[in-house]
Amino acid sequence: MIEETKIIDSQEIQKILPHRYPFLMVDKVLDFQPLERLVAQKNVTVNEPQFTGHFPGAPIFPGVFILEALAQSAGILAYKSGKGATENELYYFAGIDNARFRKPVMPGDTLILTIEFHKMKKGIIFFKGIAQVDRTIVCEANLMCAKREI
Repeated sequence: MIEETKIIDSQEIQKILPHRYPFLMVDKVLDFQPLERLVAQKNVTVNEPQFTGHFPGAPIFPGVFILEALAQSAGILAYKSGKGATENELYYFAGIDNARFRKPVMPGDTLILTIEFHKMKKGIIFFKGIAQVDRTIVCEANLMCAKREI
């Protein structure tokens, strides 16, 4: 029996998520275990459009984009943990609680996004997300997503 690879490249991510540049915030999945956890990567580059205004001369990756990267990673884990979504369904970011930002993220940083599956209740999936740069936590939050028809 051949074991499923735990790495998901950008082409496969684009088959799972509807997001595209400049709003696709996950470059690669490094590892995952369905219904347990997923580790993904986002390379933060200076040529991303948000840095022209956030902030000129002192670029900082916006906190809401870190949360979006965590939410997209949670959507990938949800997809890989279930039967996936049909062409008429999407995993939507449904909520966030207890978000905390610990340190700014700058161009050149690599975000490591860790998502842990907590539970599913009434069609809502609950996750814990942690974003790190160089093994230092820069953001953490509790996330919710839901599969819905489009």
